[in-house]
Amino acid sequence: MAKEHQLSTKGVRAGQVRTEFNEHAEALFLTSSFVFDNAAQAAARFANSEEGMVYSRYTNPTVSMFQDRLAAMEGAESCVATASGMAAILATAMVHLKAGDHVVCSNAVFGATIQLFNNILGRFGIETSYVSPTQVQEWEKAVRKNTRLFFLETPSNPLTEVSDIAALARVAKSANALLAVDNVFCTPALQRPLELGADIVVHSATKYLDGQGRVMGGAICGSKALVGDVLVPFLRTAGPALAPFNAWVLLKGLETLELRIRAESASALELARWLQAHPAVSRVHYPGLPSHPQYELAKRQQRAAGAVLSFEVTGGKAEAWRVIDAAQLISHTANLGDVKTTIIHPASTTHGRISPQARAAAGITDGLVRLAVGLEAVEDLKQDLSRGLEAG
Repeated sequence: MAKEHQLSTKGVRAGQVRTEFNEHAEALFLTSSFVFDNAAQAAARFANSEEGMVYSRYTNPTVSMFQDRLAAMEGAESCVATASGMAAILATAMVHLKAGDHVVCSNAVFGATIQLFNNILGRFGIETSYVSPTQVQEWEKAVRKNTRLFFLETPSNPLTEVSDIAALARVAKSANALLAVDNVFCTPALQRPLELGADIVVHSATKYLDGQGRVMGGAICGSKALVGDVLVPFLRTAGPALAPFNAWVLLKGLETLELRIRAESASALELARWLQAHPAVSRVHYPGLPSHPQYELAKRQQRAAGAVLSFEVTGGKAEAWRVIDAAQLISHTANLGDVKTTIIHPASTTHGRISPQARAAAGITDGLVRLAVGLEAVEDLKQDLSRGLEAG
């Protein structure tokens, strides 16, 4: 695929390899293994001296097409797909970290990411320090001689804080550490961290890359040395592989990614402005609003503000739950990135497993509600939210 092609073209065309039947849509290879022409070919493929399909845990044509397409969209040399977004983060950590290493991580990442670093990697002698996603000097102060990885999400979940990727890339480079950016909220349609200096981009493909809440998936993008050369052997041995069917669904999702996320971002901006003016709402967190602390940074770093926003209602948890329970159209589910708008109470669900102190440090209050805006008519979403907002 030519580098000069636009993102929407890459989302539709990049990575496709046709079989001898010359099919127009991408082929779905539902097979666990592949037949060899002879014993010599089998030996060569198992020894990695000949390229080709062996076993779908680490080689599958449909998965390869998804990997190649996403790599093209992210501007990456290599992409490796995994069974989920959390599997992508785990795989990244397992191949780039060892016992005794240190990680500097944003304190505003997905709750399961904190659990992974603390409760799983911590058991194997990997220590993590948490810092503000927006204060570059905190990252500089947290660096140690054994720091090997910086990890962040931007915008953050659920407060949509925006990190300065280019500035953090410079800090990471001076510390001889890798910078990994979870690009789940923006996707390459709105933000390409590698262009800003990041070394690795991680995705929960379950979210916007699919776009319709159908399948699980994850991906890691970057250079061949940091991704393909080290992660394919890890998948081959450890096995957190993406299923071919899921890869095929994700390929279909990438075809409409840019159209979806731009339309959803436009609706999110309209809703954010409406919520900001509502008397029952004390604060709205959305990078597209001038009131957002990183509004100017978001304008420089992102192509749009994204489809996720959060807002704080007066009255705390009881009022937040009232808004959620009164919704009849919006789906009450923790997933995001769907064409159907979703709503959740982060403090008691997605971030419920972390300590109250950690939630407070991350700014996740009991009155906070997260909204991931889909493709419904904005007026219908306003009406649905009004039921709970005006009931108090």
